[in-house]
Amino acid sequence: MSPRPAGTRPTLALVAEAAGTSVPTVSKVLRGGTDVSAETRARVMDAVQAVGYMRKPGSKVETAPDDTGPSDFIDLVVTHFEGSWANLVLAGVGREAAAAGLDVVLTLADDPDIDWVSKVLRRRTIGTVVALVDPTSRQFNTLTAAGVPVVLVESQSTPPPGAAKVGVANWDGGRLAAEHLLLLGHRRLGVIAGHARHIYSRARVDGFRAAADTSNLGRAKVSVAYGAWETDRAAAATHELLDADPRITGIFACSDPMALGVYAALAERGLRIPDDVSVVGFDDLPEAHWISPTLTTIRQPTTELGAAAVKLLLDLAKGDDSIVRLQTRMELTTELVARASSGPAPRP
Repeated sequence: MSPRPAGTRPTLALVAEAAGTSVPTVSKVLRGGTDVSAETRARVMDAVQAVGYMRKPGSKVETAPDDTGPSDFIDLVVTHFEGSWANLVLAGVGREAAAAGLDVVLTLADDPDIDWVSKVLRRRTIGTVVALVDPTSRQFNTLTAAGVPVVLVESQSTPPPGAAKVGVANWDGGRLAAEHLLLLGHRRLGVIAGHARHIYSRARVDGFRAAADTSNLGRAKVSVAYGAWETDRAAAATHELLDADPRITGIFACSDPMALGVYAALAERGLRIPDDVSVVGFDDLPEAHWISPTLTTIRQPTTELGAAAVKLLLDLAKGDDSIVRLQTRMELTTELVARASSGPAPRP
């Protein structure tokens, strides 16, 4: 590949040379064209990343056909549509998009083999909000190279360099859960985490452990099991915790759906909430109000997550670096909501 003169921007021709293909083929890939082989598409995406090709949001890919007018929608890419959390995020995205006169197109990315990036590229979208989906660096750079701004909502792993992200104060939420149980006198504590590889799960556990380890209220023991964000698996993880340490009197579930699994497991063991075991969740989904006893939980502003992501996306789409430079990492606050599922630790 010929060296690029200093001070010049990478071009499609440079990408084509690095990928061993033609400029029209590179253009097809960046427009989500379907008449390109998977092998060629991968080479182009790697070349885009290697040479650092990028165009400004809202501009056209070289050699692309003229657009008929400005785009009037954004993409929302999610791993699932089911469940209260996804619905609340969608509500926030839809509300903020509607306020801007935009529509929302939903794209499901529940299978790693699904080429959701090409689907997005084929649409003349203002930008993409990606919730609980981890774009690879190749996917992220391809979207960026095509001028499609991306905002991540609670990414599962460390975002690619330069990625814009909106999340919540997960570490602080875990700390609040532990401090609440410690103040109630609980010293044998259990945590039902999601996945060890998910950074927001690790942050919640780490915040909980930090509070337990540094508390001046007395020494506390923390045991952790994994419920994979699922109610049934959280129930099994609760049995695992209590089989290993029957003296646990306080359990923190890293999501409200997993807290429902904790409830089920405790009922199977004949343990009462909160008389025998106190339970704290994380989310403050509608289920927290419906279950009996009502669930003490860490409230995250889920609807606001979606709305904030759209606001940041629209700023990114304007292409004004001065607007977005200081807000490409947004973290919304969490707070404890005490209800009936937590109470004083039982006397030994």
